[in-house]
Amino acid sequence: MDHLITFWPIFKRLIVYLIPFKKKFIIALFLLLSGSIAEVLGPVLISYFINNILSKHQLHLKIIAFIITIYILLQIISVFLNYFQSIFFNKIAVKVINKIRQDVMDAALKQPISQFDSQPIGQMISKVTNDTEAVKEIYDTVVPTLFKSVTLIFIILFTMFTLEWRMAIIALCILPIIVTIMFIYQKYSTPHLRSVRSYLADINNKFNETINGMNVIQQFRQQKRFENSIKNSSEQHYIARMKILKLEGILLRPLLSLVSALVLCNFILLFSYFQIGAFEVGLLYVFITYLGRLNEPLISITIQQSLLQKSIVAGERIFSLIDSPRQKYGNDKSTLNSGKITINNVSFKYKNCTKNTLKNINMTINSNSFVSFVGATGSGKSTLANLLMGYYPIKYGTIYLDDKPIDSISHCILRKHILMVQQDPIILSDTVFANITLGREASEEQVWKILDTVHLSSLVESMPKGIYSILGEEGNNLSSGQKQLLSMARILIIPPKILILDEATANIDSETEKLIQQALLSIRNKSTLVVIAHRLSTILESDAIVVLKNGKIVEIGRHEALLRNKSVYYKMYKCQSNKN
Repeated sequence: MDHLITFWPIFKRLIVYLIPFKKKFIIALFLLLSGSIAEVLGPVLISYFINNILSKHQLHLKIIAFIITIYILLQIISVFLNYFQSIFFNKIAVKVINKIRQDVMDAALKQPISQFDSQPIGQMISKVTNDTEAVKEIYDTVVPTLFKSVTLIFIILFTMFTLEWRMAIIALCILPIIVTIMFIYQKYSTPHLRSVRSYLADINNKFNETINGMNVIQQFRQQKRFENSIKNSSEQHYIARMKILKLEGILLRPLLSLVSALVLCNFILLFSYFQIGAFEVGLLYVFITYLGRLNEPLISITIQQSLLQKSIVAGERIFSLIDSPRQKYGNDKSTLNSGKITINNVSFKYKNCTKNTLKNINMTINSNSFVSFVGATGSGKSTLANLLMGYYPIKYGTIYLDDKPIDSISHCILRKHILMVQQDPIILSDTVFANITLGREASEEQVWKILDTVHLSSLVESMPKGIYSILGEEGNNLSSGQKQLLSMARILIIPPKILILDEATANIDSETEKLIQQALLSIRNKSTLVVIAHRLSTILESDAIVVLKNGKIVEIGRHEALLRNKSVYYKMYKCQSNKN
């Protein structure tokens, strides 16, 4: 019963998405029902023709013409009604899937950053694309097909019982067999379907990883290893898919066709057992025709069972993302009046890590000051920057911004007053203007002024459409330095109370570094600057340099004072000076 426990809540939740479209859905069901009735009435006319005209050799041309006309009209009406119901169902399906995709993307955008530390991006993409497409089949294929099939079954059985109840009882025996087959199929196919969706997501993730890391793969000649990795995942997907196909091959059409053949044999036996005249030839024709038509909806129901299971498994994966914990923020929407930062006894460790990355960090950063954090790789610099951004919940200790606990500040205030320039800035495949403004209100004149400030105006002027020129995917037509300057331009649209630079100058040349320092001067008196630095030459003018080692503050002071101490910072500075 476990498969039913997981099946029904997900199915009902997917059906809830139809509520905004219930009027169109009812119209589509009515069209489908009318088309099914028109389709079923055809054999009744043929039966009348066989029993009352053909068998009695009373060939009245007007009656024959009338029967043919009505029969053709019924078929035409059935075709048109089925066409329009299909259009209605597909329109509803597309709108529902758009809503589900919006919900999935909304959930993805509000995921805690920690989720992206452990969840492969390809799997999340698979949920937004492949899984939503699988769910779409519920609305445009499964539901209408099931409704039509069930309607046809009831109409056919009703007509059978009206014409001859004994033969109808024999036909009715097929139903419990079909229900049993459906439950058996559902029980054994669900685990394999979950495996198929999981392997497909794994394939997407590996393709994503391969494409993004193509330079490294080719440089170190790892093509064969990645090819084998994708090949292995594809083989696992193939094996799981074949198991489902084998189940379908055994439990669906062949078995159902066998059951229908047995019922047909019983019809023939019953027809031959009774005396001549007990059953008319037309009646046998109707029952044989209806049996064939009864067989198809029953097979359709069982086949839809397979599609339904795929959709439910996909829905299960989608709702696991939608229901996952969102990034939590506070409710305080009052603006920050200053860029003061107070770090009070903060310790932090990442999920699935045994050791703390930060240990008992205590310090106060005054508003509009310039503070730098330095230390070896793994000392906790970037972790501290992420905590200041509010990306991770703080379990031990508290960070205060403008004397407010960071966990009490709302998302909109945090994102408005605290900004970060990262080591590898994200460049959108959009215009220069859109990349700088990011949806915020700004005039062309203001953008050009900012481009002058970050020394990018000459570059943008050389582009075909100026600030409306499209940048390549991930800014592949820009150098690392130009990307950093562009990310600085974003900051200058609305200078924040707190600006964090996380190793922003690590991958750029000294000339671009000087340009960034000049850009920082324009907001020095407006923002608190927190610089995570690898290159010490960029932080010599800091009001305070904080030296981290193994997650602890081991030194703090100005550049000259730290050099006089001849401790950790002194060794770092001398090491870099000797290299230069």
